[in-house]
Amino acid sequence: LEGIRNLDAPSAEQIRDLSALLGRSAVAANEAVVAVTDPDLAEGENPPSCTFVAAAIDGPLVVTAWLGDSRAYWIPDVGNPRQLSVDHSWAQEMIEQGMSRIEAENAPQAHAITRWLGTDAPNLAVRTDAMVAGGPGWVLVCSDGLWNYCSPAADLGALLAATIERVGTDPTTIAAELVTWANAQGGRDNITAVLARIQP
Repeated sequence: LEGIRNLDAPSAEQIRDLSALLGRSAVAANEAVVAVTDPDLAEGENPPSCTFVAAAIDGPLVVTAWLGDSRAYWIPDVGNPRQLSVDHSWAQEMIEQGMSRIEAENAPQAHAITRWLGTDAPNLAVRTDAMVAGGPGWVLVCSDGLWNYCSPAADLGALLAATIERVGTDPTTIAAELVTWANAQGGRDNITAVLARIQP
């Protein structure tokens, strides 16, 4: 756990319970995707699918879970932003093998995902991570339609700061502005953004 400032650290049981809750959420989300998938498409070679990312917040504790390449970020008021999730994608595998982030994320197969939700999902076990916020900041979960245009956490943090300066601190308003910004960059993919404020 990062950023722990005092002895009021969350218990392993608390982290386990929130991780299990997010795991059940992914299963429920998959059931919803399967339920709305046209049976003819479900039997096809490439049935509809989607990615999953979620965060459970309890005081300063943030537990994140994901499948695919939708991401979670921690953007503190003071300090360096960081990506909390690790993509299940071809690009991430190439980065781990030494390819530069810019080269990997701009390759034709960059967004080929290795885990997802849908009728042909190979693995519904979410990957989880936990952190404890050492100060105030923002948790952002978003799809690649947003982070395509500012993947590094520092760049996304700068975008968030500029957006807050322009529109204020209401999370819903900020998220809507981030979607508008991504559309203005080209909007090449589905764009989803959700923000939560942490004030320990």
